[in-house]
Amino acid sequence: MNVKRFLRDKKGITPVLSNVLLMAIAVAGMMIAITATYVITDNLRETMGERFIVEDVWFNGGNEIAIYVRNIGKMPIEVVAVYVNYTSESFTELELGIESHGWVNATYSWSSDSIYNIKIVTTRGTQVVDYYRSPS
Repeated sequence: MNVKRFLRDKKGITPVLSNVLLMAIAVAGMMIAITATYVITDNLRETMGERFIVEDVWFNGGNEIAIYVRNIGKMPIEVVAVYVNYTSESFTELELGIESHGWVNATYSWSSDSIYNIKIVTTRGTQVVDYYRSPS
């Protein structure tokens, strides 16, 4: 008889179910937050580890600009765009491993004794921008 009476008395079941439901929601929310944090910091680590510098720029033959790039970061890089005076130019592809270096040759008809804004962009969006003067 006590078992039937216990099953009919539902006063204690509602708070227990609501507490279990709240705990399940809290655990699911924390799992989503942890996953999002991991994804964001992993991408940030890659982007922050990507560093390169432009060591030298040569203006060759009136229609080519050769740019010497050195990877000083902790991630390999790939040059995906070269801009001269804010205009995308055709260039030779360049992939650099860690602590390596190489030339990027951009096709551009330059004039002597002029200043040019040159920007190099990598796959992850890291960029180096500076002004360079062509020889007279």
